[in-house]
Parts: sequence; structure tokens; C-alpha cells
Amino acid sequence: MSKDLTTSGDECRVPFKEIKGGVTAAKGFRASAITCGIKNPTATRLDLALIVSDAPTVCDGVFTTNSVKAAPVRLCQQHLKAGSDIRAIIANSGNANACTGLVGIQHAKAMAKGAAEQLGIRMKQVMVGSTGIIGMTMPIERITSKIGDLAKALKGNGSDDAAAAIMTSDTRPKTFAIEVPCGKGSFRIGGIAKGAGMICPNMATMLCFITTDAKVSAAELKKAVRHGVDHTFNRITIDGDTSTNDTVIVIANGQADAPQIKRGTPEADLFRNALQKVMCALAKMIVSDGERVTKFVEVRVRNARTFSDAKRVAETVAKSTLVKCSFNGSDPNWGRIIHAVGYSGAKIREELVDIYFGGLQAAKGGLVTKTPMAELEKVVREPKFTVTIDLNLGTSNYVVYTSDLSEAYVDFNASEYNAAVHAKRQKGLQ
Repeated sequence: MSKDLTTSGDECRVPFKEIKGGVTAAKGFRASAITCGIKNPTATRLDLALIVSDAPTVCDGVFTTNSVKAAPVRLCQQHLKAGSDIRAIIANSGNANACTGLVGIQHAKAMAKGAAEQLGIRMKQVMVGSTGIIGMTMPIERITSKIGDLAKALKGNGSDDAAAAIMTSDTRPKTFAIEVPCGKGSFRIGGIAKGAGMICPNMATMLCFITTDAKVSAAELKKAVRHGVDHTFNRITIDGDTSTNDTVIVIANGQADAPQIKRGTPEADLFRNALQKVMCALAKMIVSDGERVTKFVEVRVRNARTFSDAKRVAETVAKSTLVKCSFNGSDPNWGRIIHAVGYSGAKIREELVDIYFGGLQAAKGGLVTKTPMAELEKVVREPKFTVTIDLNLGTSNYVVYTSDLSEAYVDFNASEYNAAVHAKRQKGLQ
């Protein structure tokens, strides 16, 4: 049985034109990146990025829910609380600066101070992001000695370099930008992100920096950011782990030739949906580029009794190791899916549960259908497909973006920290 299940209530609809430029697509933003050799002094890859607004801004951020928070996360939260006119973000890859004690805080402050001095602003106007291995002291002198060159390299088309500099186990940079008609003008929103492992709802092991030239108040920006994160970055999972450094920062400088975005207006809805569109695109890129991922899967739950039940079912299925392994093996094993539905904690009735791979029904009322196995296998062999679970108990829906789990993922993560420690010892750095 085939059914049209392509429409999701979580897909926001907004008129837009996709454009190039990432975090420098919006007016008044510049970016740069440079090589510091943070993880390896002899490496030549970009590993330090800077994003700057040339005009005053409003800013909001959402950070990891992990009780163990990296030094840059703690510093960013302080700077946001101070209500500063955030003008810059400095971010590195190769070292998470997490679980590094008071010295870690000092190093995060040193990064912010170094950028502030070069830009002629206050330290509290600089946000800091770090990503990499946890528990290793940041080689801060390699960073601070290069911040002057980093500032000199700022340019209006520097987003691609910045996107490359924040990558860790990512195989490709993640960037997206749009222009949105608004009144007699338009505004732009663009962003870059990184993330490949330790990805789980309630933020993922990710950095995401988004800029916009929309004229939006701090209150409206905060509302839009929280809505967007809840519908995108909080709905992705690769391996069920929540990291210490997860950061989403959105900066608006009001330089667009578009009307002021006011509370309760159509423009406010437009901005919120546009921001969600950018976040959703970046979130999907993160899952698609998960560590040794071969499948991108949308798990859609329909007609749950409550929103909470829909969320429980979607997240449980999306994080199930058995389910993810079956995805990797191109096995349309709906039995693994329904068993995860059953232990999710949601209110369900087994005899009402329908399960689809793509538009093909694998189970109806908790029982196998006559859909040919070959047709179901064809769906799950694709690199992208949808699993839909219809609970037939209400009207609430939810979607989570997930991936398969491969043997290569296990091999890749088996000895990352140990290898890094040995590498440092061999170089006489520890």
C-alpha cells in the first residue's frame, strides 16, 4: 500500500531565494580564518575563524544542556547575560577547551580579549566557540599569536574559510544563506555549522553561527532563535550523545533595507520562519555528514495522542541502536521500530500502529502487510528516506532527523583520545 507522506508539519514555508555567502551574505558582516596548528603544530589546515559585524547588533544564543560545560560556553553565557553589543565570534577547531578547569576559562578569555584588542571593542563584545577533543589544555599561545593576522584577513567573502576552520571530523563544510522579500525591501540570513559525532537532541556536538541584517529587537530575536532551535537542532541525532560545547549564536545588525520586525506582525512570523529555514538546512547537513554515516533518515510520527507522546516515539525510534543498525544494513525491519515505539513511554495501542518506509506500508494495525519485501528494501537502500509511524490516536505530529550506525563509526571512535595523547607525547608536548 502506498500513501503520500511527504508533507511534514515541521517544514516551514517562506518565500526566499537561496544565495551564496554563508555568514557574510548579510550586509555588514566579514569573516576570516587562519592556520594555527592547534591540534598539530605542523598541520596546514585552517583551524581558527573570526566573524565580525561592522555595525551594532542584538544577539542570542542557545547552548548545551550538558551539566559539564566547556569554558567557551560558560564565557558566552556570561557575555550574553551582560547584554553586550556582540560584535564578533572567534572560534577554533582541534581542541574543545572542555574539562580544563580555571585555566580553560583564562584561555577562553584570552581568545576574546585578543580579538577585542584587534577590533577595537570590549572583550564582552566577543563570543568564543571551541570544538575538538575534551580534556586537553588549549595551546593558547598558538592562537593568541595569530589573532592579529586573523583580523587583518577579514573580508566580505570570508565565510567559506570560516566554515572550513571550525570542522573537526566533518568531511565537508556546512553553509547556507537566503534572501527573503519583506515589505519593499528584503533581509538576509546566513550561517555556517559543524558537527559530525556526539549528536543528540537538546543540542548536538555542534557549533552554529548565524548572521542576519534584519531589523529585529532583542526580544523578537530571542523568540525566533528558541523556536528555530527547538524545531531543528533539537531534533537531530546521530549517536545519542550530547556534548559539552554545543553552541548556536545568532547575530542581527539591522542593516537590511526592510521594515522593522515588530512583535505580533506578519514580518515577525516571516523572520521566525526564515530563521528556522536556515537552521533546518544546516541541521540536516550535520546529520547527513555524521561520522561514517551512510543514510539520512527522517522519522515522522503522526496522529499521536499528545505532542509529548509524538516526541517520545520519534526520539526513541531515532536513537535506537537496533533500528539504526538495520538502516545501515538496508533492512526494512519494522519489528525493531514497533518495539521501540512500545518502550518509548508514550500512550499507544499496538493494534492501531501503522509503519511506512517512504510511502510504502510495512505494517498496518501492528501486523505485517502484503507489501513486497523487495519494494521496501529498495526504499531503505537509498541514502535518504523517511520512516513514518502513524499511531492513529490523536492529531499530534513530530519529526526527528537521524542516521544509520555503521561499523566504521565504531572503528573511528574507538581510540580518538588515546591517539591524541600518544601524538602529543611523541612530539614532546605533554
